[in-house]
Amino acid sequence: MSNSPEHARLLRLATRASVAVASILIVTKAIAWWLSGSVSMLAGLTDSALDGVTSFLNLLAVHYALRPADDDHRYGHGKAESLSGMAQALFIAGSAILIAVQAVERIRHPEPVGAPWLSIGVIILSLVLTAALLVLQHRVIRATGSTAVRADSLHYRSDMMLNGSILLALVFASLGFAQVDAWFGLGISAYILWSAIQIGRESFAVLMDEELSPQISQHMLELAKGVPGVLGAHDLRTRVSGNHWFVQLHLELPGELTLSVAHGLSDQAADAISAVYPKAEVLVHADPREVVKRRD
Repeated sequence: MSNSPEHARLLRLATRASVAVASILIVTKAIAWWLSGSVSMLAGLTDSALDGVTSFLNLLAVHYALRPADDDHRYGHGKAESLSGMAQALFIAGSAILIAVQAVERIRHPEPVGAPWLSIGVIILSLVLTAALLVLQHRVIRATGSTAVRADSLHYRSDMMLNGSILLALVFASLGFAQVDAWFGLGISAYILWSAIQIGRESFAVLMDEELSPQISQHMLELAKGVPGVLGAHDLRTRVSGNHWFVQLHLELPGELTLSVAHGLSDQAADAISAVYPKAEVLVHADPREVVKRRD
């Protein structure tokens, strides 16, 4: 994945826009919740606050992850995104529990929702701003393929559904069904907790160097074996760091080849994989076929 100046500019534009949208929504939802006392609006405010934290952490993580590899970080700085994801997951899970407690308390002791139409207006504003952000993120993802922006975009697409459910709850509350608001708040808290678990699992997988899917690994081996002159390929290992995939594999080559020819075939195998998977940085080790047979 290219780290060109244009690539970096688009990533920074997307992360800054995300922070700006979250900040606007935090302020407007805080005012609406203060005036209405709506549990659903509290859930929406909490989610926007989480969006703000998430977007700010993404901004910092992307900024750090874009730094080139150095003597102390030979594989780059891409795992900063996953560390950010783990922090987000823990924060989101705690907030979901707080919303659930508030919702249960409101179910046990119902209270009318104040200023419902102000809250409805705020949610409509949220939907408009979120839709505009999603359009920008979609363009950045198409241009850069960034996993960080893609994850942020998935989160904001979920927010569209979340804000839609809050809007529905507020409409019911304005019609006199006050308890519906609390039940929606409880459901939203469960959704937020589920999102936290998903973010945590994905981040943990990257931090623990989980392999790419077996289908991708098998395809990479087939690409390497397809290079003329290559007799086989084995012991493929993969790991992910930010936008980069690090791939290692062994090629089986005729033992009588010169070092220059073996090196050339190794480069061809690496290029064949990188052509299909541009994110992959491929390291190839050449094994004489006779040595492989003796090991087997």
